[in-house]
Amino acid sequence: MTVLSSQPVTGIEAGADEAPELSVVIPVHNEAANIRNLLDEVCAALRGRMRFEIVVVDDVSTDETPAILKNARRDMRELRPLRHRQNAGQSMSVLSGVRAARAPVIVTLDGDGQNDPADIPALWQTLKSAPDGGRGLLLAGHRVHRRDSIIKRLSSKIANAVRSGLLGDATPDTGCGVKMMHRDLFLRLPAFDHMHRFLPALVLRMGGQVRSVPVNHRPRGGGASHYGTWGRLKAGIVDMIGVIWLKRRWRDCGGVEPLS
Repeated sequence: MTVLSSQPVTGIEAGADEAPELSVVIPVHNEAANIRNLLDEVCAALRGRMRFEIVVVDDVSTDETPAILKNARRDMRELRPLRHRQNAGQSMSVLSGVRAARAPVIVTLDGDGQNDPADIPALWQTLKSAPDGGRGLLLAGHRVHRRDSIIKRLSSKIANAVRSGLLGDATPDTGCGVKMMHRDLFLRLPAFDHMHRFLPALVLRMGGQVRSVPVNHRPRGGGASHYGTWGRLKAGIVDMIGVIWLKRRWRDCGGVEPLS
């Protein structure tokens, strides 16, 4: 388990008359075939419903992704494209995006277009209607009807069952890129490579709550997956051992109160 340190980013700061209510954080690497359509879908789903921004973190793409983001910035006042100076992986991209986010609530989407932005408004209403505005709640997307190959679906099903049994996170689909939570809750979590796959266990470790919500899932529009089955399995086993260690080292104090 590799601990993540700060990763320098460069980008265009977007001005706004009012602070956003929601930050949509999208990590991308070589997603030229998908990113523009995804950005258009986010805007279509959220404009007129809430004040939002889209924080896209490009993890040193070598295709046309940076150029597409620069062009999209001219048309979308909500878009804030950022770029790592060095390739650092998906978890660091998500973390960089959340750190740069200006809204109190964040939602993450994968950059391959398989997550549907049309699910965001329902997640938003669910979080806002929760007790205390969902401050300690993680909403985790559950791809009930996955549009992946049978090998990928089977390997994910096995991995989810093993992970859930060992970590006790009671989450059927931690690999789904759709996650919504308060930004300050995310930033209190320990940061390490592949942490995005263990967010439910990490939130529960801190005394928070996790609710799985069915979301739409779509076939990849273009490009290629960045994860191989065996590479993901090997990394997942190592990281799971690390998360188990983190859980055992945590002690809950039950909060604090004034000393009288």
